[in-house]
Amino acid sequence: MMRAMSTPSPDHAPRGRGVYLLPNALTTGCLFSGFYAVIAAIDGNFDRAGLAVFAAMLFDGLDGRVARWTRTESAFGKEYDSLADMVAFGLAPAIVMYQWGVERIAEYGRAWGRFGWVATFFFAVAAALRLARFNTRATSQDKRYFEGLPSPSAAAVVAAYVWFSSTWRGPGGLTELILAFCTTVLAGALMVSSFPYMSLKQVDVDKRVRYYYFIVVPVFLALIAIDPPTMLLAMFSTYALSAPVQWVVRRLRRL
Repeated sequence: MMRAMSTPSPDHAPRGRGVYLLPNALTTGCLFSGFYAVIAAIDGNFDRAGLAVFAAMLFDGLDGRVARWTRTESAFGKEYDSLADMVAFGLAPAIVMYQWGVERIAEYGRAWGRFGWVATFFFAVAAALRLARFNTRATSQDKRYFEGLPSPSAAAVVAAYVWFSSTWRGPGGLTELILAFCTTVLAGALMVSSFPYMSLKQVDVDKRVRYYYFIVVPVFLALIAIDPPTMLLAMFSTYALSAPVQWVVRRLRRL
């Protein structure tokens, strides 16, 4: 007599393929923030454009953690996150910087104009290369460090510079525009460099921390609340320069 086929119970039924809502919704928030930064820059609202890039960083920091906490990580989510990062931390900062004033270098001659758009394009290319390198080496890389400046941090430097400059004054003369050009190129170069940057993704929020953290963290948050563009520019510029400065110090000690 043929045995009847048993149907799997609901508890042991195989999980169908699909897209997890919460982490991918946060990734969509990152993508939208980058898109809005571009729109705000085109409309001349550079303070909002800078703020939108930092909003994208917030969403980008949450989607991965939420996926791990809820055990909803997926290959689709990783690919979607990478594409959203390219828009929010590659294209958006480059366009925001160009719209803010790098294009005004053209007023001082065609050569300066070409350097202006080449600088912003270089940043976008560097972000794409940085993300591609991270994706291919994610499994073999030391989780405590990043190889090269992370693209969100590079975007933060550019966005904070624009936000700071647009808050205090508009684009000035050639000197200020050259400084903007150099900031964009330097941020892009650090992304594709091999300098090791400390990773904050491995911070375990469940472990005990020292008491002075309860003083330092509120102080930093208070300073950011008082003057966001100035403090964010100072913080992310310090982080961006920390790795090359440490490399120079180590080389000097060997002499």
